[in-house]
Amino acid sequence: MPGCRGSVSGVSARPEPPPPHVCAAFGARGAEPELIGAGPVWRCGDITLKPVVNTSEAAWVAQALDSLDAPGVRIAQPLRSTDGRWVIGGWTAMRYVAGRFEPRYDDVVAVSLRLHEAASRLARPAFLDNRNDVFSRADRAAFGEEDVALDTARGGRLFDVLAASRRTIVLPQQVVHGDLFGNVLFAGNAPPAIVDFTPYWRPVEWAAAVVVVDAVAWGGADASLADRWDHLPEWPQCLLRALLFRLAVNALHPSATEDSLRGLDNAAHLVTARL
Repeated sequence: MPGCRGSVSGVSARPEPPPPHVCAAFGARGAEPELIGAGPVWRCGDITLKPVVNTSEAAWVAQALDSLDAPGVRIAQPLRSTDGRWVIGGWTAMRYVAGRFEPRYDDVVAVSLRLHEAASRLARPAFLDNRNDVFSRADRAAFGEEDVALDTARGGRLFDVLAASRRTIVLPQQVVHGDLFGNVLFAGNAPPAIVDFTPYWRPVEWAAAVVVVDAVAWGGADASLADRWDHLPEWPQCLLRALLFRLAVNALHPSATEDSLRGLDNAAHLVTARL
């Protein structure tokens, strides 16, 4: 689950490594690419390389992370190529940051809030208007901005039931990272590290709620995690939209499994108890 947009379990083919000319362009000439976890990120010496789908989005993310300073958070430094570009041949690069996933979910929520305080000055990126992948469509469906046909057996039925409980929320929107669960790394006493950014234009509280829903659905967290953050504004409705978002992803994503839906069923009990 960690390291890709959306936390949907599934089995996929081994990713292809970055070609030698891409490694060389980012200063890793001759390095042997080493797959990190299940991928699709590769380590080449002291840098990491990640394939991109949307060049405009990848360049925006690199530029945004390059300028962010979030106290108490390590942010992997994006790297330009030798000719100054953020993206080469469908790949982007960052400085390697040590760490691993740990189930420190309160810390991940805290990272989310600190990161988004720093990101509050970022302008809304234009590419969001045309992004039409599974996760973007699921996001718009969760907020009632788009009608999306959802597979009833893979989350669509529960989505329809819960969507009736949506109420209007009035919260400021800004650029937020919508997939922090599994993508925050820990290394001893060092500050937590962020190694990517999946941008959405949503309330900060929603991004925190996605972490909580993911942690309950797939990370073994219990209801007390949501209780500890219930001081956040519009928390029940943000949790609901986070759950609807993940249900819509599950219903649309080809790699969704029965286990991923079972986890969301568990999260649904937590969310409906707070509505």
